[in-house]
Amino acid sequence: MSSIPLFPTEAVRRPVASVVSNSPARVFERLAALPKLAEVTPASRLTVRPTPEMVSSGVREIDALTGGLPRGGLTEVCGPVSSGRTSLLLAVLAAATQRQEACALVDVSDAFDPVTAALAAVNFESMLWVRCKTNPPQRHRDTEKTNQKHEDPYRCRMGPPVEQALRVTDLLLQSGGFGLVIIDLGDVALKVARRIPLTSWFRFQRAIEHTPTVLFVVTQAPCAQTCAALLLKVKAAKKLSALSPQLSVLKTLSHAELLDGFRVETEILRSRIPRKPAQSATAAFVTKTVRAG
Repeated sequence: MSSIPLFPTEAVRRPVASVVSNSPARVFERLAALPKLAEVTPASRLTVRPTPEMVSSGVREIDALTGGLPRGGLTEVCGPVSSGRTSLLLAVLAAATQRQEACALVDVSDAFDPVTAALAAVNFESMLWVRCKTNPPQRHRDTEKTNQKHEDPYRCRMGPPVEQALRVTDLLLQSGGFGLVIIDLGDVALKVARRIPLTSWFRFQRAIEHTPTVLFVVTQAPCAQTCAALLLKVKAAKKLSALSPQLSVLKTLSHAELLDGFRVETEILRSRIPRKPAQSATAAFVTKTVRAG
C-alpha cells in the first residue's frame, strides 16, 4: 500500500532559520533587529512605577496597617453584613470631605443613612449622593430596538441598579475633579455583583490611573480581582451574644447606638503598594457612635 506525502520531500530537507544562540544578549539583538519588535525593551531597562500618594482613611489603625488609601488606585473592602464595612465607608467619606475634597457616593441599593453620616462628621456640601432606582423609566420601543443594535458594555444581566451604577461611575471618573468616588455594592447579591465584567473594573482603573482620585468599592466578597490596588477584608469580632442587653431596648436605640463599641478586624488580602515591614497583615479598630454600620 503506497502513501502520498502531504508536503514535498525537498521542504523537509531545506534548512530552517533559527535564532538559537548560546548568548541571551545575542538573541535579544536579533529580535530587536526585526521590524515588528524594534520597540522591545529589556526588563532591566524598564522604569519603576512610582509609589502612589497615600491619603488617610479616617481610621488610625487602618492607616498604620496600609499607609492609607492610594490615589489613582482602586481600594476594595469586602465583608458580610454587620462586619464594619459601613463604618469604614463613613470614616473614609468623613475624612475626604473634611479635606475639602469633592466626593461622590454611588448608592446602588439606596442604603445610605444621612443621619448616621451626619454623626460621622460628613460634610454634605462636598458630597454628591447618587441613588440608583430599582425600576427605571420605560423607554420607547423604537429606542430600544435602536439600542439593541449597539453593544452595551454594562448590560450583563445584572439588573437596572447595578447597570445604572456602572454608567454613573464611568461618567464621574471620566469627568474628573473628584477626590473620592465610592461604589456601595454591599447590599447587592453576591451572584449579581460578580456578574460585573472584569473589563468594567479595568476601565475604571485606567480612568483614574494618573489622577488624584481614590476609587473606594464596598462588596460582600472580592469582585474587582486584580484591578484592586488594595483589597481589605473586615469582620466583626464581637459576637451577637454580647448584644443581648441592648436587644431588649432595640426600639429606643438608633442604628448608630446599636453597633457602638464593635471591634472590627481588618486583614489585607492583596496589596500592590510597597509598605514598611509590619508585624502582621491584620489590624483592629473599635467602632464608635459616629462610625456605626
